[in-house]
Amino acid sequence: MAIRIQLDRILLERRMSLTELADRVGVTLANLSILKTGKARAVRFTTLDALCRELDCQPGDLLAYAPGPQDQGSDEDADGTASGTT
Repeated sequence: MAIRIQLDRILLERRMSLTELADRVGVTLANLSILKTGKARAVRFTTLDALCRELDCQPGDLLAYAPGPQDQGSDEDADGTASGTT
């Protein structure tokens, strides 16, 4: 996926642990870890809102677009259309 989560960088800048952030935001440590490692496939706006509030940042500080090869297993063709459509 071309969207990268830069949570580790923000946490380092804020000198905050993932555990502390999880407590402040009300999200499980496991879910924040999935987000931090880039394995999450979706983020709720309420979670993004809480992260920005607690980290005093903008959504663009947490998210970055890094184009690269298409993920395997994606339902989209190279042109961005869903497979099997006409």
